Amino acid sequence: MASLGLLLARLAAGLLLPYVHGWGKLLSYGERAASFPDPLGIGSRWSMMGAIGGEVVFPLLVAVGLGTRLAAVPPAFTMAVAAFVVNAGEPWKEKELAILYLAVFVVLMFTGAGRFSLDALLVGGRKPRPRTKT
Repeated sequence: MASLGLLLARLAAGLLLPYVHGWGKLLSYGERAASFPDPLGIGSRWSMMGAIGGEVVFPLLVAVGLGTRLAAVPPAFTMAVAAFVVNAGEPWKEKELAILYLAVFVVLMFTGAGRFSLDALLVGGRKPRPRTKT
């Protein structure tokens, strides 16, 4: 049952974030990259590439459950920047969505993808060997 909950969380966050926030950035990269906000001081183009990675590429990996624990790090970082740097002076209501996404990706960093994922399929259901006393 827990794996079903993880699947639903992965699909919700991993598909909604790209669809609602990231896809438009990806499609308009050429037009918007030079003027994209640069909250970390790395340059507008690099900031937009980071946002695209954190809002499209890695969330899709999370959705299918591939490298989930590591793939959840960039979207979590992107949402933390959105909530606490880009919208630092805004009321909590303006940060709410980014914080919700952040929470889901942080949970997945700790839990992993669960049984219904490519991670589980690739590992093949292997269980760690029990330790033996030496």
